[in-house]
Amino acid sequence: MAAGEGSYDDRDEVPLGGYAALAGAFAAGTALFAGVARRRGLRLPERVPPWDVALLGAATFKASRLLTKDKVTSFLRAPFTRRTEEIPAGEVMDEPRGSGVRRAVGDLVSCPFCTSVWVAGALTGGYVCAPRATRLVCAGLGAVTVADWLQYAWTLTEQEAEG
Repeated sequence: MAAGEGSYDDRDEVPLGGYAALAGAFAAGTALFAGVARRRGLRLPERVPPWDVALLGAATFKASRLLTKDKVTSFLRAPFTRRTEEIPAGEVMDEPRGSGVRRAVGDLVSCPFCTSVWVAGALTGGYVCAPRATRLVCAGLGAVTVADWLQYAWTLTEQEAEG
């Protein structure tokens, strides 16, 4: 069989088994949450107001960036990734390392889009169990998101003023 023939990718580096393990862990966590919530008699909200969706979205965005790109959270990613470069605003670029589950976790923790699904799941679970506390956490993360955009606007204004 030729190289790459019959494999998922040309270099045979995609850790499909690791991805399956992560998907299984996510599904198992969701099922466990649903089971515990049901046993405890937690009721799902009848509706989620658009404001809460926006708040959860902003918090998911910021928490995902903090977990996957922030310098200070590098210690969480280090077992699964390697730093490739520093980018503006105190963020870093990491690349996954290893193979199998380690590589799959590296892909997860270095990708804000991938991590956002897990963060959204956790925040949604929190919203069901403790909506007031979750809104407070989301408001804090949302405030940091707004502050980041103000920092970018300030920097851009300074650069334009300096010519």
